[in-house]
Amino acid sequence: MISKRILVLFLSCWLYCLQAFPSTPEEAVSDFVRLSGVPANSMAVKIIDLADGNVVASHNSQTPLVPASIMKSVTTASLLGEVGPDWRYHTRVFIDGPNDLGYLRGNLIVVGGCDPSLNSENEPYSSDLIEEIQQSLASLLINRIEGTVIIDESEFSGNSRPSSWARGDHKKYYGTGSHAFNFADNTNGDFAVENPSEGFINALKSKLKEKDIEIEGKEMTEGQRIQILDHVSEPLDEIMRSCMMRSDNLFAESMLRTYGKLKGTNGSCEDAAEKEFAFWKEKGLPMDGIVIVDGSGLSRTNRMTADFMGDLLLKMSDNPDYASFFPLAGQEGTLRKFLVDTPLDSYIAMKTGSMNGIQCYAGYKLDDDYVPTHVIVIIMNDIPKNRDKVKKAAEKMLLSVFNS
Repeated sequence: MISKRILVLFLSCWLYCLQAFPSTPEEAVSDFVRLSGVPANSMAVKIIDLADGNVVASHNSQTPLVPASIMKSVTTASLLGEVGPDWRYHTRVFIDGPNDLGYLRGNLIVVGGCDPSLNSENEPYSSDLIEEIQQSLASLLINRIEGTVIIDESEFSGNSRPSSWARGDHKKYYGTGSHAFNFADNTNGDFAVENPSEGFINALKSKLKEKDIEIEGKEMTEGQRIQILDHVSEPLDEIMRSCMMRSDNLFAESMLRTYGKLKGTNGSCEDAAEKEFAFWKEKGLPMDGIVIVDGSGLSRTNRMTADFMGDLLLKMSDNPDYASFFPLAGQEGTLRKFLVDTPLDSYIAMKTGSMNGIQCYAGYKLDDDYVPTHVIVIIMNDIPKNRDKVKKAAEKMLLSVFNS
C-alpha cells in the first residue's frame, strides 16, 4: 500500500516542479530575506546538511534575536541530555503521626517535585493524585486526621515566574507560573491559578469527605514523616513530546527548574538558566550574545542566534528521541497548517515560536524513515502585521532549498 507521505509527494510535486525555483539554496534564502517583508537585520537563517555538517545556506546567523517558543527546544535538549527519556517525576505523600485505630494523630504532607503533569487535562494523562491519596488512607484504615494537609514546596526555591515576563501575561493560562507543586495545569479555564496548592487541598478535602474521611485541621507540630504514597509521572519523553507539540509554557518552565535542581541548584528559574547556559558553553556552542532567562521563551529578554540553535540541533540530531518531539509539518501541533499538501508535508519537523512581532522555526528536514537529514533555523523579529505572508515566504524558501 502506498504510504500517505509518498501519495502526497506524487500528487503535489507536479505543481511545484512547474515553479521557477532559485537555482541554489543561497539564492532561495536571499529571495526570502528580500521578499518576506521582515527587516534583513531582524531575521536569521541557517540550514545545515547533517551528512557532512556543512552549512547549506545562512543569513545573519550571528545576530542575537528574540527566540519565542523555540526556546523550548533548548530546555528539552538540556533535560533530556541530563536524565534520558525514561526519567519520571515523583510526588511523595507522607503522614507524620501515629495511626491510632484509624485516627491519624498528625498531618498529611504532600511534597512537591515540580511535576507539571499532575492531574493535567493534557497528555500524557497522569493517574489522579487525589484518588491515590484517598485509596492510600483507606488501605491504612485511616478515617480521621487530627492535623491538616500540608504542601511542602521547599525543594524548589524562587518565584513561580521570571521577573521579565510581561505583567499582562500573568493572568492568562499561558502565563501561569511553575511551582514546586503544580496541579491541573495551574489554570482555571483561560486564567492562571496563582496558588495551585490551595485548589488541590480544597479538592482533596472534598474527596475525603465524600469517602467519610474527616480532616480536623488542628495546627500540630510536624513529627517524623512516614511515606504512604509515591505518585510517579509518565516517562519524561511523553511529557516533552506534549510540551513541544502544544508549546506548553508550564511544562517547559517546570523542566528548566527540574534541570537546575538536578544540577545542584536550589531549583529556581534564575539559577537553572545559569546552569543551562554553562552546560551549552561547555559543549562548545557559540555563546556570544546568548541570553537564557526562562525555559518557555515567553520572556522577551531571551536572545538566541541561528548559529547557537543550529549547533544545538546538530549535536542533538543523533538522539533517537529528540527529533520525535518536534511537530510534523502539515500534520501535528503548531505546525499542522504549515507546508500542508506540499512535497515537504511530513518531511519537516520543527518547533514554532510566535509572539507579537515574532515568528520563528527550529528543527529538521527528515527522510522517508523520519531520520533528520538537515538542520533548519529561521528566526524573525519585527515582522509585519501580515503574519501569513511571512509564513508563506518561509514555506516557499524551504520548498526552494529542498527542491534544488
